[in-house]
Amino acid sequence: MIAPAITLLTDFGTADGYVAEMKGVLTTLAPGVPLLDLTHDVPAQDVAFARLTVARYWRRFPVGTVHLVVVDPGVGTSREAIAVCSEGRYLVGPDNGVLSPALFALDARVVSLAVDVQASPTFHGRDVFAPAAAQLARGISIDVIGEPFAQPVRLRTPQPRRATDGALHGEILTIDRFGNAITNLAARDGVAVQVGGHQVRVVRTYGEAAPGELVALVGSSGFVEIAVRDGHAAARLRLSRGQAVELAPVMR
Repeated sequence: MIAPAITLLTDFGTADGYVAEMKGVLTTLAPGVPLLDLTHDVPAQDVAFARLTVARYWRRFPVGTVHLVVVDPGVGTSREAIAVCSEGRYLVGPDNGVLSPALFALDARVVSLAVDVQASPTFHGRDVFAPAAAQLARGISIDVIGEPFAQPVRLRTPQPRRATDGALHGEILTIDRFGNAITNLAARDGVAVQVGGHQVRVVRTYGEAAPGELVALVGSSGFVEIAVRDGHAAARLRLSRGQAVELAPVMR
């Protein structure tokens, strides 16, 4: 079965020709398959950011979609190149944890991809991953394009810790382009968020906050986000990835 689409996520940006080179390979080897640019603005070499991004979208596409993910600071080293079949979708990329969201599905199958001796040691996106993605998009079985691989790198989102007083202690996972700090906490009714010495009230929508107000709300990912209405929470509070946050009962 021909894939409904090949999606692309990289940290390459679009000012250089790297994405164009991969698209050239894909359109040559899998003509007619739509190529969808998801983002090429992942911060350079930021595997953790890319992993969280993949977690948001990989299941949102139709069965048979091939997700090509190239955020690969270890390119040319001994790290494996892999392809994954999970819940009817395919993912291709480096074995550095970036494909972790699909690896935890019960039916996930993983193969290692051979790296041709003529492949550029600095551009596996073009010479290894794009050809593999094209093969999968043409309906070639994942078992044909690689060898079974039993121990891929699986990175998990850190779990919050519950204190004896019932508070949940978590951390900031990432900062989005709006300056919202996305945490690993799931909200409950009747809670307040503590971050950077501030107690932040929880609202349902941005519209419930006054302009410039610091608030917390549950974002589309299901996690609590720290935000400033019409502002940039991370800059205002000097927030960063890994910073502690606490979800606690409101003091009455």
